[in-house]
Parts: sequence; structure tokens; C-alpha cells
Amino acid sequence: MTASTPLSPASTTEAALSAGDLALLRTAIAESFASRERGRHPFGALVADENGVIVARRGNNSAPPEGDPTQHAELSAAAEAVKHLTAAELARATLYTSAEPCVMCAGAIYWTGIGRVVYALSEEKLLGLTGDNPENPTFALPCREVFARGQRRIEVHGPMLEDEAAGAHEGFWQ
Repeated sequence: MTASTPLSPASTTEAALSAGDLALLRTAIAESFASRERGRHPFGALVADENGVIVARRGNNSAPPEGDPTQHAELSAAAEAVKHLTAAELARATLYTSAEPCVMCAGAIYWTGIGRVVYALSEEKLLGLTGDNPENPTFALPCREVFARGQRRIEVHGPMLEDEAAGAHEGFWQ
């Protein structure tokens, strides 16, 4: 096993992804808008198998009424994907998310064995949108840095489509 290493910035451009990847990323972004419409935090994530078939889809992030701060969209989608895919299939699966996975979600992605992440909004840009809102006390720690500490490589692409993803957050955190 080798530790993951951050990918070069060139590998994170939209041109590096297939049309299917971009469509699935836009589906995750749509989940973030739908989550907001339900009165929840505007985040969305999904897991697709190696053929692009969605096996888990979640929108949410710990806003009332449930109020469980561990139920981020990425963590919930990863946990659901484990119920549908074998370990080998998870290694070839991709988690698509409207925002860069936080430290907790990066850990969940690592431990479930998902092999690839494609995200829209960077943690840095998200922090600029949320400010110091107490409902989103984020870490300034990119998911690539979390994955780099692990014993297996997780391919990461992002940020991309940031303006599209930021739309779900505009005016939400005031």
C-alpha cells in the first residue's frame, strides 16, 4: 500500500473529467439546492459505481429539525453506498459532492473504501460564504491533506463548477 499524494492542480480541471462526471457533479449540486428548499443546509452528495450508476444520494447537513451534526451529505451517502457495493466495487466508485468533504466526511470516505472523489465548491470558498456562522464551524483542512495521511490512494478532482455550487449558499448563512 502507498500513501496517497495530492494530485497536481492540472488534474482538477473540468477538462480532466468526462461529460458523465460533470453531469453527476451537477446532480450533486442539484441535491444541495433541493436540500436548501427543504429548509436544510445546502449540501448534496452521491455515490456512483464505476459505470456511473447512482447507488446512494443524499442532500442535507445537520440542520434542524434532526440536528445531528454528523449527518453530512457525504458521510450519509458513503454509509448508504456500503450497503449496495462490495469492497472491490467501492474502490472503483466515485463520491460526487457539492462541496469539498470536511475532515469527518473525508474520514468516512476513506474508511468505506471509496476510491475517488469529485467535488465542486472548495472548503476555502465555502468558508468565505458561511463566514463564522455557528452552524458551519469548519476546519481549514483540505480533503487531499486528510487522504494523504492514509495508507491507500484516493483520487481527488476539484474544485470545479464552484460558481454553480455557490448558488445554493448565497444568502443562506446570513
